[in-house]
Amino acid sequence: MQKNIKYVSLGFASTLLAASLIFSPSLFAKADIKKESAEKKLEALAKFTKVITLVEKYYVDELNISDIIDKAISGLLTNLDAHSSFLNKKSYKELQIQTEGEFGGLGITVGIRDGALTVIAPIEDTPAYKAGLKAGDIILKIGDKSTLNMTLDEAVSLMRGKPKTDIVLTIIRKGETKPLTVKITRDIIKVKSVYSKMVEGTKILYLRVTNFDKKVERDVRKAIKAHKNIEGIVLDLRNNPGGLLSQAVGLVDLFVDKGVIVSQKGRAEGENEVYNASEITTVYRGPLVVLVNEGSASASEIVSGSLQDHKRAVIVGQKTFGKGSVQVIMPLDKDEALRLTIAKYYLPSGRTIQAVGVTPDIEVYPGKVPHEEDKLAIKESELKKHLKNELEKIEGKKKKKKETKLEKDRKKKLITKEDILNDLQLKSAIDTIKVLEISKSENKSASKKSKKKN
Repeated sequence: MQKNIKYVSLGFASTLLAASLIFSPSLFAKADIKKESAEKKLEALAKFTKVITLVEKYYVDELNISDIIDKAISGLLTNLDAHSSFLNKKSYKELQIQTEGEFGGLGITVGIRDGALTVIAPIEDTPAYKAGLKAGDIILKIGDKSTLNMTLDEAVSLMRGKPKTDIVLTIIRKGETKPLTVKITRDIIKVKSVYSKMVEGTKILYLRVTNFDKKVERDVRKAIKAHKNIEGIVLDLRNNPGGLLSQAVGLVDLFVDKGVIVSQKGRAEGENEVYNASEITTVYRGPLVVLVNEGSASASEIVSGSLQDHKRAVIVGQKTFGKGSVQVIMPLDKDEALRLTIAKYYLPSGRTIQAVGVTPDIEVYPGKVPHEEDKLAIKESELKKHLKNELEKIEGKKKKKKETKLEKDRKKKLITKEDILNDLQLKSAIDTIKVLEISKSENKSASKKSKKKN
């Protein structure tokens, strides 16, 4: 009896929908078109009802109507795109925990790329980062469960858990001949979003943004104002999985004084938004380079793509992930909700990020800077000291010098020459800043000469 009531109510609702479409006075002129549309909807709903009836009656395992509907909704959302999903009671509660409190996790952002569960980026100083997970790694198994046909929410739920508990991930990594197994111990995930350092021997400021939480714009603004007379900024967004749109807009606004930063366009007119830059909020107009890689996603792509479209920054690194869609949580009741894609982001030029990403102006792959250090090429004034050190090495008297606290503090505040030699992408970004600064100086000089002649 209960089943029949459900089916009748479904048909009744559809009939009312059809009636409203056909007989509404304001749509009378298009009655035939609307009638055809209503009939197609009724046919589709009748097919859906028939499938549910057959599954309930003949499927090998007994399922109640509520389970069948939940699975149908989940399948519908999953097949729309990689980011839409049905949040049942458990997953909806986990989402609320994630956004409102602390949770035990691994410290990775994941997404579905070409049907595979893929690491977008490990978050710095988290268990996943320390275990060596990399952007682009495909997660084949979580524990003993295959991720094939697994939803994003199911995967996140499995990886999350009590702090200090272990989990084993089986991953496929580009360049490796066979899958790798990585054991990771869950922990409370706390992330510092902004780091700032000066590049040793230069007036270049290095800014690292690890994710877009609610303090990014404020912290970057403070860092820029704290460093006077800088000649360039390297903004590092590598392995930054994104975050709050407002912070991405705010960050671009620190460097751009006018024009569109990003626009949001959806099917519903109410979801359309245009975000513009303001001259009042701009704090830096000098040379700027942005570092990106395949782990840069969402808000990171908005920042790098917008700065690129405004010709405000040179983008260095690798092509970004390609997530440029907007999701909202729509509660169905107090226990369940939909995560639904309602719009896409568009950069100032009108191009989209979704499934395309941002292509850097200068493509540089990660690695060390190739160099050959000539250990005997030393200054005359250092020759005696060098020979003494070499003699001590032979005699076995040379002891490894311990790093002092002062030296450690210095390294925390500086990007050292050693750091640069270990990071080819960073070296390329710094060199680009230097070229931009030279070009800027030459333009100023030419402008002065031109004024004198006039």
